[in-house]
Amino acid sequence: MQKQTRRQFLSTSAAAAAGLLGAGATRVPVSTRTAARQASASGGRPWYQRTLRWMQTNIAEIDVTRYDIPWWRQHWKRTQTQGVVVNAGGIVAYYPTDVPLHRRSEFLGNRDLFGDLAKAAHDDGIVVFARMDSNGAGEAMYRAHPDWFTRKADGQPYFRDETLYAPCINGPYYREHIPAILREIATRYHPEGFTDNSWSGLSRASVCYCVNCRTRFRQSRGLDLPVERDWNSVAYRAWIEWSYTCRLEIWDLYNAAARDAGGSECLWVGMIGGTLSGAAGAFRDYREICRRADMIMLDSQRRSDATGFQANGQTGKLVHGLLGWDKLAPESMALYQTTTVSFRLTARPEPEVRLWAAEAFAGGIQPWWHYVNAYHEDRRMYTTPLALSEWYAANQNVLHPRVPLATVGIVYSQRNHDFFGRDHADVLVELPQRGFTQALTRARIPFVLVHADDLERDAPALRTLVLPNHGVMTAPQAAAIRAFVRRGGGLVATGVSSLLDEWGDPRADFALADTLGVGLPSAHPFRDEVQRRRSATEEAQSYLRLTPELRGRTAGPHMAGEPDGAGERHGVLKGFDQTDILAYGGSLAPLHVAAGSKVLLTFVPPFPAFPPEAVWSRRMTTDIPGLVVTEGPGSGRVAYLAADLDRRYARDNTGDTGALLANLVRWTAGEDIPLEVTGPGLLDCHLYRQPDRLILHCVNLTNEGTWRGPLDELIPVGPVDVRVRVPDARPRRLRLLVSKEQPPLSVADGWAAFRVSAILDHEVAVLEEQA
Repeated sequence: MQKQTRRQFLSTSAAAAAGLLGAGATRVPVSTRTAARQASASGGRPWYQRTLRWMQTNIAEIDVTRYDIPWWRQHWKRTQTQGVVVNAGGIVAYYPTDVPLHRRSEFLGNRDLFGDLAKAAHDDGIVVFARMDSNGAGEAMYRAHPDWFTRKADGQPYFRDETLYAPCINGPYYREHIPAILREIATRYHPEGFTDNSWSGLSRASVCYCVNCRTRFRQSRGLDLPVERDWNSVAYRAWIEWSYTCRLEIWDLYNAAARDAGGSECLWVGMIGGTLSGAAGAFRDYREICRRADMIMLDSQRRSDATGFQANGQTGKLVHGLLGWDKLAPESMALYQTTTVSFRLTARPEPEVRLWAAEAFAGGIQPWWHYVNAYHEDRRMYTTPLALSEWYAANQNVLHPRVPLATVGIVYSQRNHDFFGRDHADVLVELPQRGFTQALTRARIPFVLVHADDLERDAPALRTLVLPNHGVMTAPQAAAIRAFVRRGGGLVATGVSSLLDEWGDPRADFALADTLGVGLPSAHPFRDEVQRRRSATEEAQSYLRLTPELRGRTAGPHMAGEPDGAGERHGVLKGFDQTDILAYGGSLAPLHVAAGSKVLLTFVPPFPAFPPEAVWSRRMTTDIPGLVVTEGPGSGRVAYLAADLDRRYARDNTGDTGALLANLVRWTAGEDIPLEVTGPGLLDCHLYRQPDRLILHCVNLTNEGTWRGPLDELIPVGPVDVRVRVPDARPRRLRLLVSKEQPPLSVADGWAAFRVSAILDHEVAVLEEQA
């Protein structure tokens, strides 16, 4: 048989697919033995709305010779798996492909491993995702089609690693070759869909100068590609925006190819990570992707020491806040070691997996157990998911779908991450947001994440919004926040929030100056990009002075001339009656404060920390504001924190700082927080509602590896007393889904109260109206 050229294959494969279906025929994406039959049995719901439990065995090429499919089928059954992710093609084909230059696995021979696994899964009533890996190719393809690959400014190719060349997102590799593979797999094997964690090409760290990129950028933006990383350059800014657009084109192209060959319910869903920083670095527009998607596959496999397990619950808030809480977002949960070095053939400690999964479940994420290789000498990883899978399957109707019940929203946007954070987003954007999320977690205050472009939709359900150093703000976003406050909503804003326009250039003043009650003098260091970065990394012995000063009436030594301790402090300063200063560490500059606004904290300039003989304040007071609050008739409460305590809490973990951040949120919310949890331990508390029930999901983060992994031991806490606001219902029954206990429930004055005797890893309390 004569070998086809690439273009002949692309043409004939599309024609063959059309001929098999016939003119006007409806494409059916799977065999009648699998998803079509299941959809009928489930009342017509499509597979992507009811496949909650997933597993992946990421195949190494040697696995073709040793894949024990009967054993894995039993493992699917033991874990009650509903969907499997099976390697199909891209870098390596695990089936006998006919797409030119699509390299077959070294050991494939006459075997069709993907086909065998897909048939086994479909015979067992399990959904199949064909897993692609599309970001690399070997020497043969590079030599045959050098125009498909990325280029540095000097014309040399970029490499994915030492052996694979990096294809260009704008060339025929992504736009013709991969769609041909998708069509081939869809028409031969009828998978329910495709997923791919490496679909978006080069990261933001590299500019591709190949002829495809040069031509497309010139046609789209009328510019030459930028020659250096310069966020103030028109060409570089245009390249950032254009690069996002190119990835969305790929997302749409692959979805069209999958549906065209596999039917209307054959989805291409790519993958996306669990953080905004990861998405920004890969030019993946989180909001736009979620707006396009029927489901999301999350590639977010492990915690970091800096963010802890709670980051996984926040990933759930991020993705569902954009995707919708009724859609599914399975997450790849590694069963192998994921420390600084990935040891993919040894088992991750079960407690580490358990808490990561518990936070996922608490955030509305579904399990997707992930193995690398089909054969392991460390057999512990096979038992790790069993109990978790059983528990999830037994309680999944409580875990999904559900809607968060929170009155606090933390505002973010990817554009702020890009054009304010620029090359320092970790310090300028991520740390301030993390400071607030950690403070609210410790205070057990439920919150959601709100995209700045969705404020008009999401803010009316909230009592207060938090802007953690949210520098870049468009005029419509600022108008939405201003309207929210005029309607009585609260606001906490810190640092340079709203100072910068959509490109990161400083305005004449804060866009929200009239709302914040402060104005920025013309020479203020917030206006200068270099000074902003410098102040964000300062580490000095400076303080914030509380107003009024109370030490004159509290126990301790006294001296001549100290304040007499007269007056009462604002409610924001609750809990600090025994101190007149709080640790800070940074610097501040003067601000204009509006009439009617109150300054509650002022700056105490730094002084030496060494030697001890030099430790005394040379200037004990200033009038430089650190915290300004505004409260007037007909509008909400506003707190502006000039001092970057949110960033410093994330970095320094000072208890006073976290308590103050929580106080600011409570005060601006008018104390309208629907949950009170008291008792020992670090608990991450998520509150949800479903028809006729409320659900409290608490994860116990108190453990011997709280800030450093991996975790080997769980430490129980308790008793824990809970009060949940139930203004429109009177729950009659309480169930605890983990311990199986049914503690006494009391309801009075719109609040339900109960006690949980102990929490080991997590607990789910279900309050139902029906007895």
